[in-house]
Amino acid sequence: MQQENKRLLSLDALRGFDMFWITGGDELIHIGAKIFGWGWLVVLSQQFHHPEWNGLSAYDCIFPLFIFMAGVSVPFSFGSRMEKGVPKHKLAKKAIQRGLILVLLGIVYNNGILVKSFSEMRYASVLGRIGLAGMFAQLLYLYNPSALKLLIQGAVLLLIYWAFLSWFPVPGCPLGTMTMECNPASYIDQLILPGKLYKGIHDPEGFASTIPAVMTGLLGILAGMRIRNHQTQSGEKKVHYLMRYGAIALILGVVWSFFWPLNKNLWTGSFVLVVGGISFLLLALFYWVIDVKKLRRWTLFFVVIGTNSIVIYLLSHFVDIGYTANALFGGLLASLGPAAAELGEVLTYILVQWCLMYVLYKNKWFLKV
Repeated sequence: MQQENKRLLSLDALRGFDMFWITGGDELIHIGAKIFGWGWLVVLSQQFHHPEWNGLSAYDCIFPLFIFMAGVSVPFSFGSRMEKGVPKHKLAKKAIQRGLILVLLGIVYNNGILVKSFSEMRYASVLGRIGLAGMFAQLLYLYNPSALKLLIQGAVLLLIYWAFLSWFPVPGCPLGTMTMECNPASYIDQLILPGKLYKGIHDPEGFASTIPAVMTGLLGILAGMRIRNHQTQSGEKKVHYLMRYGAIALILGVVWSFFWPLNKNLWTGSFVLVVGGISFLLLALFYWVIDVKKLRRWTLFFVVIGTNSIVIYLLSHFVDIGYTANALFGGLLASLGPAAAELGEVLTYILVQWCLMYVLYKNKWFLKV
């Protein structure tokens, strides 16, 4: 049987699948729907937009799925070191360093380096949330590696956050209001976050809503513990457990959504559970196909992206991939019709970006934070 201490190929593939949709895959769907007009493609294209406030789309699942997967890797990376006798304080230091580095990278991603004054900068970020949520989830795991206790701690976090949003007073707003203009999370962010918020009065990656995101990381840790810590179980049995966890989380989240709306902006508890359930099911599918059934040939495209996910996220923001793609393929695209050229532009962008990532993959150059 495969030693579960080894890197999970299914996790790398799922991470690459997740990242693909925000580094060109979404635009490919939009262009395809525009050109071909197929009903299923139009519906899929609509799923690649965020709801304005309440609600849930496939696009909303991308970010929390990444935090979930960061959690899955924790029992493999930290668990093996703990078993080798590495002191917990050293692992805690590593977790804190990683979290703070991601916060710093997030600030650079938002603002560049010394481009803006401190008062004009946006400090909350996607990478910052990944770093902080992952850091606190890792620390909870380090000092309390019990699945039941982690689950209880995560549930307590969600209940505290629910109570906070429901009963914390916001000046000028009725108690329990959860609109963009009136909600306790945004109010606290306005008070404590320096610089500017993403939407002026609200930041979807703000400090307050990072608290429930810790539970997203904990759910991933629980999934990783199920895969790694049960060596005597068959792969199929582990898949069944992952599916069971996913179904339970989905049901609880849907029921809770009748009282606490699904909302990515506020990272509500119902959102955590529903997207957590989806994440469990996606992991179960990828783990079953790739690591249990050993159907791996198709995975290279996503693995190349997934093994350097932070790099491709930064690359797509700071490097003009479109310029390079146009320099290489612009002449060819100019000879095509408008629709084909528009589709080709997206495909060549994805191709050039992937080739750059493949060079890193082939040379085993991986950014490890």
